Amino acid sequence: MAKLVECIPNFSEGRRKEVIEAIADAIRSVKGVRLLDFSSDESHNRSVFTFVGDPDAVKEAAFASASKAAQLIDMTKHKGEHPRMGAVDVIPFVPVKGITMEECVQISREVGERIAGELSIPVFLYEESATRPERKNLADIRRGEFEGMAKKIKDPAWAPDFGKPEIHPTAGAVAVGARMPLIAYNVNLNTSDVNIAKNIAKVIRESGGGLKNVKAIGVMLEDRNIAQVSMNMTNYEKTALYRAFELIRIEARRYGVDIIGSEIVGITPMKALIDVAKYYLQLENFDDSKQILENYLIAE
Repeated sequence: MAKLVECIPNFSEGRRKEVIEAIADAIRSVKGVRLLDFSSDESHNRSVFTFVGDPDAVKEAAFASASKAAQLIDMTKHKGEHPRMGAVDVIPFVPVKGITMEECVQISREVGERIAGELSIPVFLYEESATRPERKNLADIRRGEFEGMAKKIKDPAWAPDFGKPEIHPTAGAVAVGARMPLIAYNVNLNTSDVNIAKNIAKVIRESGGGLKNVKAIGVMLEDRNIAQVSMNMTNYEKTALYRAFELIRIEARRYGVDIIGSEIVGITPMKALIDVAKYYLQLENFDDSKQILENYLIAE
């Protein structure tokens, strides 16, 4: 069976189309890789790319895109709502077919070592690739963001896994790792008070005693003048999208606020959306392996 790996790098640029296209071209230029999707958010000032391919091709495309981002993105000039610490902020590798998580961990280590060695960007290994428990959570690594990372990285406890304990002057630092599929899911509120979104985020996220497998922050979408609860759903099979949506709805009512929409950033597993349909349509005895046309055809 051919091995297939997914990579979903996040870049700290969501406004300059020429930079975003240059990164896309760097990925497209690698033979054996298919760029499935890329999306940008101006308020977050961030872009998320999704590509798949065989392990060697994916490693090359990940490095090529990181190199291009380091050339074109200056973090000393970057402003955005989303937490970030580098031009290429995070590079996760996800096993898709014929490959184990352990192999993806090895891929992350090889790419991280190359980024540090050739681009002089310090690398932190996170999630399944983490070298110590306190580095598993990306939010803990990124805390302090680009502006605070220069001091943080001098602390021996936060020395990078690859590279010198000093940030790249314009490209910052990067987290590289292996993980299971994650869904970037955002819920928009009909308020311009970002503190309401921040308070809701504190309640619903796992670290605040809320839903397991949910990471959440409150941000302001300046272009729409609305607040947003921005989430990473780290295991949609254990905590479904609708559970987060409904808990946000309940918490928002405390402030007299309603949900006006939600969005999924990038590509998502079909099962995550099927689970939502089952819940809201109250489907009984529904077999998605036989009653979803695409699934049925694949099984034939």
